[in-house]
Amino acid sequence: MSTINNKFTNIEFFNKIWYNMHIQMDNICRERGKTIIMNRKTLPQVFGWMFVGLMITFISAYIVSINTNMLENIYSGSFYWIFVVVELGLAIWLSARIHKMSGTTATILYLIYTFITGLTLSFIFVAYKMSSIIVIFLVTSILFGIFALIGKYTNIDLTKFGTYLLMGLVGLLILSIINIFLANGTIDMIASIIGILIFLGYTAYDVQKIMKLDGMLEERDYAIIGAFSLYLDFINIFLDLLQLFGDSKD
Repeated sequence: MSTINNKFTNIEFFNKIWYNMHIQMDNICRERGKTIIMNRKTLPQVFGWMFVGLMITFISAYIVSINTNMLENIYSGSFYWIFVVVELGLAIWLSARIHKMSGTTATILYLIYTFITGLTLSFIFVAYKMSSIIVIFLVTSILFGIFALIGKYTNIDLTKFGTYLLMGLVGLLILSIINIFLANGTIDMIASIIGILIFLGYTAYDVQKIMKLDGMLEERDYAIIGAFSLYLDFINIFLDLLQLFGDSKD
């Protein structure tokens, strides 16, 4: 069980993924204009694809967790890190090229990414009680929904906070890397709290930024870019809340 918890503590690769994602979204906005076009017909598709991705992740994670052979194969030797590298590579590739891909290609890669994420997160069903995972998932959904609504309806231009969020993200990445070697529980707790605050902020920020992309891209590209962004927000919030409040099976 300690091995699983150590892997959970070190799974801050998503922060690096986010760094690349936000730079690319800024570039798209600069390349294609800054006019905000509110289109309430396509925004639900973004959340729909995000939900599909989350379901694939959690279902695949659960299936692996109840299959002892699959679980041991993934977490033995270098298999886990191979999946992590593939996951990171897919995220960077999607972040950099998604607006140039066909809608079908972008969708397939996004779904593959969410499936591989499920494989690397399968340990949560081994390390934590199912009741705890469900409660944390519901709490994450509520918090995510609140901040998504803030991002959609606020009259404040949240893009001016992007620099501060990015600074916090880079700081969190550095702190997480340092703690890989220190393995300090207090630093883990602080990093989780900071992570929750940063990614809740990013949820509101990204919803507003996604709405700026509406009308600048093909409908499928728009939906997948938005879904990928919010999917990563949700996963990070969920993992940090689980690490703070999850009820371990130990």
